[in-house]
Amino acid sequence: MEVVIVKDAKAGGELIAGAIADLLARKPDALLGVATGSTPLPIYDALIARTGAGDVDASRARICQLDEYVGLPAGHPESYRATVLRQVVEPLGLPESQFMGPDGSADDVQAACEAYDKALAEAGGVDLQILGIGTDGHIGFNEPCSSLASRTRIKTLIEQTRIDNARFFDDDIDQVPHHVITQGIGTILDARHLVLLATGEGKAEAVAQTVEGPVSSLVPASALQLHRHATVVVDEAAASKLKLADYFRHAFDNKPDWQGI
Repeated sequence: MEVVIVKDAKAGGELIAGAIADLLARKPDALLGVATGSTPLPIYDALIARTGAGDVDASRARICQLDEYVGLPAGHPESYRATVLRQVVEPLGLPESQFMGPDGSADDVQAACEAYDKALAEAGGVDLQILGIGTDGHIGFNEPCSSLASRTRIKTLIEQTRIDNARFFDDDIDQVPHHVITQGIGTILDARHLVLLATGEGKAEAVAQTVEGPVSSLVPASALQLHRHATVVVDEAAASKLKLADYFRHAFDNKPDWQGI
């Protein structure tokens, strides 16, 4: 696991967008896994700016979802499908045929979970998966005590996650669904490169437990310690509880340019 400490969210977004640009230069039809929420927006803003300037050709890129609410009406503006289309797919000028996600409105949710796991594998697997982290250490919607071998499945959200997400539903927690489809931790670990972005002091404890704590289902993001290519990008506030922060800064400052992230 590599830990990169940046000045702020914008710098983190630029760094990760650069890694995506390098990936697309090597593999133009790469499958990019995207996360929703406010944290990854600087990544998408930076990537969209690069494509608009002609510095990145994303025309063949494929986009896939990390998770989806269960039970929202088709086309609901806060469904993650609608959100990803609005924030990533459409601004990059990609056709919807280059986007894939789980069906949160399916009659048979379990079958939809299994179908999505199969679809990701048939697509060749995720090349780079963007992740956020919850204040309780969850990734995707893998809440604490999720199996570290789990596959795409339905999960029940804890109240803290529903409270955190109420801001997207006019601060009305009653509108936030109780269930979601999420890539499981095992599914997430199948991606070739995992990139987690965390910003703000509120994420500092979760980041410290993820990076420096034991691998434990109590902190689902700690499973990234098991991955062959995981990068954790944090701003100064989110890094504030890292005991090895000075080492992480030194390692990145002395990293060869050719190595990338």
